[in-house]
Amino acid sequence: MRGNGPKREITGTVVKVLGHRRDDAGMSLAPFASRCVRAGEVHELITTTHDDPAPGAVVDEVGYLVFAEIGRAGVIDRGDEVWIGTKLLGRVLGFGTCHLPDHYDIVVHNARTITGEDVHLRPEQELRFRSY
Repeated sequence: MRGNGPKREITGTVVKVLGHRRDDAGMSLAPFASRCVRAGEVHELITTTHDDPAPGAVVDEVGYLVFAEIGRAGVIDRGDEVWIGTKLLGRVLGFGTCHLPDHYDIVVHNARTITGEDVHLRPEQELRFRSY
């Protein structure tokens, strides 16, 4: 399920590039199709080949992309495209909340489990969440 109605594009900046992966993460997807984010917050982006967005679905195979600072507040919806620089890295599958109140894990579906190092990301690159 996706939120309805038009919305602004959310932008941000990569603050740390990650390069590790796990096949036993045991992350449980939160029961939310969307989350509000505020300017200045830092959240972690994670890729997975897992494609079931059901609440409570367990995501084991993950690649860690980046920590990014939100520069423009808004609403991130399941299904939003995730862009860093000129690279489309996938679509938002869901959210992990195990690190709250520190940060969300924003789980991004991709055909491959990739890390930020795999795709040569850099600090200060622009992050964008776009509705489709």
